[in-house]
Amino acid sequence: MRLNEWQLAFERYLLAEQSQADSLLGNSLIGGPTLSVATGLAIYHNAYQARLLEVMAADFPTILQWLGDEEFASLAGAYIRQSPSRHFSLRWLGQGFAEFIQGHLVPEQGLPLAELARLEWAFTLAFDAAEAQVLTVADMAALDAEEWPLLQLQLAPCVQWLDCRYNSLAQWRAVKDRADFPESALLEQEQPCLVWRVDRVCRYRSLSSAEAQGLRGMIEAQWSFAELCAELAVTYLEGAPLQAVTWLKQWVEDGLVVRRESWKTAGNSIAS
Repeated sequence: MRLNEWQLAFERYLLAEQSQADSLLGNSLIGGPTLSVATGLAIYHNAYQARLLEVMAADFPTILQWLGDEEFASLAGAYIRQSPSRHFSLRWLGQGFAEFIQGHLVPEQGLPLAELARLEWAFTLAFDAAEAQVLTVADMAALDAEEWPLLQLQLAPCVQWLDCRYNSLAQWRAVKDRADFPESALLEQEQPCLVWRVDRVCRYRSLSSAEAQGLRGMIEAQWSFAELCAELAVTYLEGAPLQAVTWLKQWVEDGLVVRRESWKTAGNSIAS
């Protein structure tokens, strides 16, 4: 057996649901006086599977809480067999978990679980995202008067945007606070949520529908600050500039945005 053939055979064995090796792989190895080939392979198999499940449980603790140990291990195991790790770092192991859940389970369970997986994965993405020079209050104070109308923004690379249809945030918070875990529930209206990182600490908050529309307009439609004020004038009339400044100050204080002309890294994430 060639080396690459042996490596592929060993990979298939590690990823298999059962720890029984085929004869081709087993016959290529030699056991020792105290450890047979079958036992040695089983140790590798079980340790590898346990490590992958440990990573999944660490990345998706709220799903683990919802399903329980046995059902989570079954679901995560099925995912790992369908989407084995292809990266040298296990940090990327769970990147397709939400899509797998949605296709693997019936919609009644799959849709809220997939949303929860996206929320939990958003914290991973936010934590590991590239650094950026976000706007500060001091930067805003230094703007010349003629710069304000033309000001355009982009989300910082760490910002993840989710539109939650279920009470995923409440479930995540319950696990974080070690409180009673609420049953899944469909929200009366969609809840926009941002997840991001400041000084290596992940943060999150919900947005009102009006604020979400304003921020989405500046990010996706590339509104200038003047255009944001014009859009808000329909609802807020003379108070539109004050509302626009209030939101802008919040976005800057939260560390969410950079100036569009200083944007260097593609990858800002708005996911529904």
